[in-house]
Amino acid sequence: MPLGRPIEEPAPLRAGRVELRVIRGRDADPLRALLSRNRGWLQRWEATHPSGRSVTPGSVSMKPTVKALRRQLRAGSGVPFVVMLDGEVVGQLSVSELSGGALQSAQIGYWVSEHVAGQGVTPVAVALAIDYLFAELGLHRVEICIRPENAASLRVVEKLGLRYEGKRESYIHIDGAWRDHECYVVTREEAGAGMLARLRDRGVPGA
Repeated sequence: MPLGRPIEEPAPLRAGRVELRVIRGRDADPLRALLSRNRGWLQRWEATHPSGRSVTPGSVSMKPTVKALRRQLRAGSGVPFVVMLDGEVVGQLSVSELSGGALQSAQIGYWVSEHVAGQGVTPVAVALAIDYLFAELGLHRVEICIRPENAASLRVVEKLGLRYEGKRESYIHIDGAWRDHECYVVTREEAGAGMLARLRDRGVPGA
């Protein structure tokens, strides 16, 4: 069940050099260029269709995708962000599987360009998103599911101190096959003063 109401577009979320902003039509071309340039970096982690009919990211216009993502706000089913560093679009962060009712939860997925990897961009972006979901949308639980081979994403949840909840076998069709994922979770009670504050307490650069 989606949230049950339209989601008002949030103002940009910022911490230091990192910013999260809801995706807009003008982001279509920069995102397409990033996806095209980062094929070798991203392909192993990208969702595919079991039928084999998947379109290679970056090979077609992103404008229809951007419109579809923005419709999630009106449907109350998700919040689509671009990740920015020093004002430049460097990736995406998607809040999906957003549920209201008795569940009050969401999932977060993300990717950033290889040229900004290792600069602390992703942990800060994820922290901003989780704090927004708890403080502004009133959610109770956020989860991130990661392939066990994805060392870079595992470092992100480690820096954030998310709780490991277990393995989901053959969970999502990724890079041509059904792949296991490890599930990491944080609840509003566990977040305490907030995820960004947690990163700062841990001395994570950029927070």
